Amino acid sequence: MEKIRTLWETLTIKNKIRVFTVSAFVAITAALLFDVWVIELFVIEFSQIMDDNSASGEIVTAINNEIDAFDGYIRDTGDVDEKLWEKSKTDTYNAIYAVPLDYAHLGDNRFAQLQALQAAYEVYCSYRNQVITDHNSESVYVSKLYDVYSMQKYLAEYARRFVDSTLIDGNENYRLLLPVVFRVPFIIAGLSILIFILILYVSKMLNRSVTQPVLKLAHASQRIAGNDFFIDDVEVENKDELGDMVAAFNKMKFATGEYIKAMEEKREALDQLHEQEMEKLEIEKQLETMNLELLKSQINPHFLFNTLNVIAGTANLEGATTTEQMTEALSSLFRYNLKTQATEALLSQELKISRDYMYLQKMRFGARVEFEINCEVDENRFIVPTFTFQPLLENAVIHGISPKVEGGKITIWIRSKDDRLLIDISDNGKGMDSELLEKVRKQLQVGEDTAIDADIVGIGLGNVSRRIRAMYEDGSLEINSKEEEGTTIQISIPLQGVNE
Repeated sequence: MEKIRTLWETLTIKNKIRVFTVSAFVAITAALLFDVWVIELFVIEFSQIMDDNSASGEIVTAINNEIDAFDGYIRDTGDVDEKLWEKSKTDTYNAIYAVPLDYAHLGDNRFAQLQALQAAYEVYCSYRNQVITDHNSESVYVSKLYDVYSMQKYLAEYARRFVDSTLIDGNENYRLLLPVVFRVPFIIAGLSILIFILILYVSKMLNRSVTQPVLKLAHASQRIAGNDFFIDDVEVENKDELGDMVAAFNKMKFATGEYIKAMEEKREALDQLHEQEMEKLEIEKQLETMNLELLKSQINPHFLFNTLNVIAGTANLEGATTTEQMTEALSSLFRYNLKTQATEALLSQELKISRDYMYLQKMRFGARVEFEINCEVDENRFIVPTFTFQPLLENAVIHGISPKVEGGKITIWIRSKDDRLLIDISDNGKGMDSELLEKVRKQLQVGEDTAIDADIVGIGLGNVSRRIRAMYEDGSLEINSKEEEGTTIQISIPLQGVNE
């Protein structure tokens, strides 16, 4: 059993499911073969006994009927005409030769009796036909007539013996089959228990190697979603895809926990910097650096581990292609957030990160989220501030699309006009009422030395607005929204090429 368990743990999920399927198929096949055997036992064997008894009985009946018809026909009693006499002869012939002269089926005794009966019948037919011919020509010889009567007695005796032997053989076969019939319920019960134990055992192994690891991952993900990153590692015995996924999950959990800890330390440092009396230029420089680093390190734990849950479910139900695409998209987001140091980047890079981010959100929300980019400029020629699109897309998903049961669509529209790059990020989600919209607009217009209320605007939107105004003298970010109709963020910056 230990060897079986070790071998089972090394199988891939696909092969484990295949083993379970084969086990079920074997169990069903065994049940079907047993049903065939029972049908053969009860239907074919018993039917053969009844057919043999019926056929032998018909021989006796046909011979007796022919004897009576012959006597009536010879004596001219008027009860038997030519048609009835011919029918009795035909019935006798059909009855005697209806039973195949098969030694394997009849056995030694019945084969000899049937062979003697058929031989005697052939001799009898020649004598009988001669007597009938003489009778029709009115020259009947009494001696020949009595020979026929004597042959009829022998035929009747041969038929009776054949019937007796058939009944004896049938009773013997029935006696041999009867114990098997009584054992059938016990065989059925035993086979059912064996099949049940087999299926139960395979199911338990499948549950231990697939279901339990997934549940452990789900439980750990729920705790991490509650910002508890420093939980114990998930431990499983799997050596398959789930084992690899759990190992990767533990590494990501540790790395993310350390990263969140570093992010908190950075926030504390930012608070301390705010409390110090420094020159305005130095304060702006440090705030800009810290805000940029904070935005780069801002990874929503709910988004990260909801995505990991989707990856785990996808790995259980699909092939490796979808899982690989999701992992690559998530890795691309990490690399861009962690390694990008510049304040500006190619528009194509920002759009690629936007596609990766929305791909993960679409895998999370499914058909509830739609995403479209309508870029009317060459995205490889123009630059934009880094980390501009992803925070605004996240706001659109969290505050606009996800609260609506039917979901919605997010659209990025980029075009140029009068040497300016115009960017619209819009959604048809929940939107804002006029009172909340007015509060957000006021927060976005506060001065550089005034803190933005993150509870109203959010870190992402406030950071993007402040960086655009700090980087471009005439840069602007405006917001328009209507409740239950959606929200649009409009960004306007100078049109800058890669060589400028």
